[in-house]
Amino acid sequence: MVDENRIKGAAQDAMGTVEESLGVLTGDSETQAAGKAREAAGEAQRAYGRGSDQVREASGKVVQAAAEQPLVVLFTTFAIGFVLGRMSARR
Repeated sequence: MVDENRIKGAAQDAMGTVEESLGVLTGDSETQAAGKAREAAGEAQRAYGRGSDQVREASGKVVQAAAEQPLVVLFTTFAIGFVLGRMSARR
């Protein structure tokens, strides 16, 4: 499943490219700058969408691993909690 931010970001990027080109054709530096800004915003939104997709994929793998190996996950969780508890008790 593709995050909607990737799609919206691609649309923003495309609109920015069109706006920038229009600014170049008309000699309007403000329109050109606005187009570049919209492109940058679109790229940022797409990057956010890619990150969201990666997090969703990684969390799915963690859930799958927990279902396949519950004792390993339980032990790992216990070990992390124990270490963090010992570290906080020393302060």
